[in-house]
Amino acid sequence: MRKLYLCCLFLIPLLINAQTEIDALMMNKNNFCFGAVYEYSSWNEYWEGTFKRENLNLGTVSAQGPALMCNYGIFDKLNFLFTVPYLETKATVGTMKGQKGIQDLSLTLKYMPIKKTFGALTYSLFALGSYSMPASDYVADYLPLSIGLGSKTGTLRLMGDVQYHRFFTTLSAAYIKKANITIDRNSYLADEIHYTNKVNMPDAININLRLGYRSSRLIAEAIIDNSVTQSGGFDITKNNMPFPSNTMNAFKLGLNGKYTLKKLPELAIVGGYNVVTEGRNVGEASSLYGGVFYLINFKNKNK
Repeated sequence: MRKLYLCCLFLIPLLINAQTEIDALMMNKNNFCFGAVYEYSSWNEYWEGTFKRENLNLGTVSAQGPALMCNYGIFDKLNFLFTVPYLETKATVGTMKGQKGIQDLSLTLKYMPIKKTFGALTYSLFALGSYSMPASDYVADYLPLSIGLGSKTGTLRLMGDVQYHRFFTTLSAAYIKKANITIDRNSYLADEIHYTNKVNMPDAININLRLGYRSSRLIAEAIIDNSVTQSGGFDITKNNMPFPSNTMNAFKLGLNGKYTLKKLPELAIVGGYNVVTEGRNVGEASSLYGGVFYLINFKNKNK
């Protein structure tokens, strides 16, 4: 019920953190949850390599838009999730025009092979496989106002969760494999001149830690998230535009919440906030989001 974070960190993409594939929750068999989340993110300073600066030709760069998210319980231990976000970007200063449109379609299978309970202690292990691809013909080579990187990606994530009474800790690690992209020019400058329109995209590793409170009606959590580009990336050159294959590292802190209505338990309200506190070739972005989700039980013939 949350979207996968697989898009360009420099764009301040949607980071839907209320209840996604990287929490430790599972849909029961034949349950279907769908909803929408709206998020606004912005930055006015960014890291050019490791140098933090502002750009008076851009002012404040923002991205906003809704995302449609669904989660279906194939079995109690196997869920299928998909997400389609719509994004609109803009800068408050300068002549660069923002983009808008459907970004990337994300598909995820989430499997829980182990769940054990010992008194008040429960631990669970998860394996997740995800695939994303551009859902529209947007221009990737237009950073920082592009709505995505234009790369097909595959992600493998392993996750563990421990809950004691109503307090929990969830730790996960993922490897993100990115496919190469084609841009609309026949040469570009990276660490050297490349006379081609093919761009080799670097892979990435993501580590996510969640700590919080979890009950049948309320979930509140603090999040530490770290994304690190692997070999093949490079820094933004001085006073130049960012490029899709730049190194994009981001360390983020966030707070998320989910509340299920007592009189209408099929309906849940989600919201949260996160901020990039350290980075490399990314914006110092802060993001705020909120949304609603509705649960349908296809086994219940009366409702």
